[in-house]
Amino acid sequence: MLEQPTGPTILGFDVILVGTFLAMIAAMATMYAIYTALTVRDPMAKRVRALNARREQLKAGISTGARKRQSLVKRNEATDKMGRILASLKVLQGSQLKEIQQKLAHAGIRDKQWAVAVVFGRLVLPILLGGTAAIVIYGIDYFPDWSSFKRFGGFAAMLLAGYKGPDLFIQNIATKRTDAIRKGLPDALDLLVICAEAGLTVDAAFDRVARELGRAYPELGDEFSLTSIELSFLTERRQAFENLAWRVNLDAVKGVVTTMIQTERYGTPLASALRVLSAEFRNERMMRAEEKAARLPAIMTVPLILFILPTLFVVILGPAACSIADAFGGD
Repeated sequence: MLEQPTGPTILGFDVILVGTFLAMIAAMATMYAIYTALTVRDPMAKRVRALNARREQLKAGISTGARKRQSLVKRNEATDKMGRILASLKVLQGSQLKEIQQKLAHAGIRDKQWAVAVVFGRLVLPILLGGTAAIVIYGIDYFPDWSSFKRFGGFAAMLLAGYKGPDLFIQNIATKRTDAIRKGLPDALDLLVICAEAGLTVDAAFDRVARELGRAYPELGDEFSLTSIELSFLTERRQAFENLAWRVNLDAVKGVVTTMIQTERYGTPLASALRVLSAEFRNERMMRAEEKAARLPAIMTVPLILFILPTLFVVILGPAACSIADAFGGD
């Protein structure tokens, strides 16, 4: 049995060991911050490379609409091995991969081979984390004071974290990206209106908006640049707009896509339709800000009761209580 710590502990762990570990993490974070500050990279370089790669694919005729049905696993050495393992276990399904690929697209990850890695992570991480938890909790009995229910709860929590960890990680990235796109969409629509009234074509307008808003809203600029490239090379322009709606998990973007498709089909004025959408999205953004402001009193109630009011009572009633205590003590 592992020797238990003799010094002060917190949740069964040695305080000195925990402090040393946290100090090591802080030192590594400081070194990483200094490294990132000294090696500043151009944030547009990676986007430009990805967009150029997509442009070359479209030039070569590899488009989403005309692409033949490919294998579920790309010919990559790592994912090929993962795919063979998953295929032998009969856990690799086409519908599951398509769903994961769309979630990855929402997070800005367009390399479809990562979908196989996510499925493989769902299979391997519960085994690794659950096995580690079983060894620590049941094997070496590192927590002898834990009850059987508490041990089972810790083991189950590690299993659940291993299975849901990849999905939660992707969902977190996708949520942040969607919020960033939502913030910049009204400004992008205003610029699209200006470009349409100036006589630019749709693909040129998307490219212009992407270049103008690329620094302020890089996620939105990335999506608009890719849409501009697909509009220039795809045989069906509707497919480019549908790809934009597929990559962005936002109802506002789906509304813009529907408007663009109807404009392309029926020849309705683009500027007037986009102006209406822009005003609607600005009103929605203002309503969302007002909703957050209205929730502030309810949110501030808990810290007010827990932290501010006790301090206020001590400051106000403390001197009076001391005076009363002195008066009764003098008698």
